[in-house]
Amino acid sequence: MQRAVLIGCGAMSRAWLAAAKTIDNLQIVGLADINPDAARARAAEFELGDIVIATNIEDLIAEARPDVVFDVVIPGARHHIVSTALAAGCHVLSEKPMAETLDQARDLIARARAAGKLHVVVQNRRYLEGVRRIRNAIEAGAIGDVTSIHCDFFLAPHFGGFRETMDHVLLLDMAIHTFDAARFMSANVPEAVYCREWNPKNSWYKQGSSAAAIFEFGDGVIFNYRGSWCADGLMTSWESAWRIVGTRGTLVWDGHQDIRAEVAGQAIDGLFSEVAASEIPPLAESDRTGGHLGVMQDFIAATRGGPEPETVGHQNINSLAMVFGAIESAETGRRVEITI
Repeated sequence: MQRAVLIGCGAMSRAWLAAAKTIDNLQIVGLADINPDAARARAAEFELGDIVIATNIEDLIAEARPDVVFDVVIPGARHHIVSTALAAGCHVLSEKPMAETLDQARDLIARARAAGKLHVVVQNRRYLEGVRRIRNAIEAGAIGDVTSIHCDFFLAPHFGGFRETMDHVLLLDMAIHTFDAARFMSANVPEAVYCREWNPKNSWYKQGSSAAAIFEFGDGVIFNYRGSWCADGLMTSWESAWRIVGTRGTLVWDGHQDIRAEVAGQAIDGLFSEVAASEIPPLAESDRTGGHLGVMQDFIAATRGGPEPETVGHQNINSLAMVFGAIESAETGRRVEITI
């Protein structure tokens, strides 16, 4: 039986504990939070019994002796939590972002390698059926070679709490999901970005609730992102609305269930060509879905000798670099080259 602990018993911890309860031979043996009553409440809610309750990672590990640590703390505490867990010989699954800075992310990658342990990040959008099917369609050549990716994200959530007082709130807290999905679907890596960030006059956020960014990927591919967290009316899905243009045609996804593609055929009037529907492949038998649960399943399987998860830290840093590149560009007003 594998022993697991979770630190950070806020709202997100519910999804983590619900997923963990479905995995065979995994036992939650401890919870921690700076507010011990929050940890006790989660333990009672999920009927975890007589487990270790702590207020810090050191006591949690010393008393519970876990094999794996689930890190659901705020980004500012992440480096300490992950480095402490790795030093204690634990594998770690973290909430996003994997670090507050690229230097911290590089350090955590080095620490995980030195410890011979996994540090994996929850990029649960990769595990959505739509994202997987689009990746399969692109790999199958459904629209030819990708030349550009266009993404719209327009919602108006009133979270309250820390998000509404954050700097760069859209880019730092949410956009990494979209950036990571674009990187995954196109099987490409970011090279540079130009970004403009603003806060509309109707915004209830402190700063940076809206942004537009143009990323340069390898092979001349352009990724165009437009987003806002204070856009009431005609909202997109949480997964964004996508248009992916290729050398043979175009694929669109509404972020829900509607994925369509068309490819060009013969010219019909000298101005436009005929178009025909291009089949979107179904999920492959090997495709992992399930959102949050899918990430956790791959992580636990890897700790038991399975393949390395695709959202492991040394891969996920590419998506984090997109976020910090966009923020640097927004702050400086210039094009920024992305390096890791």
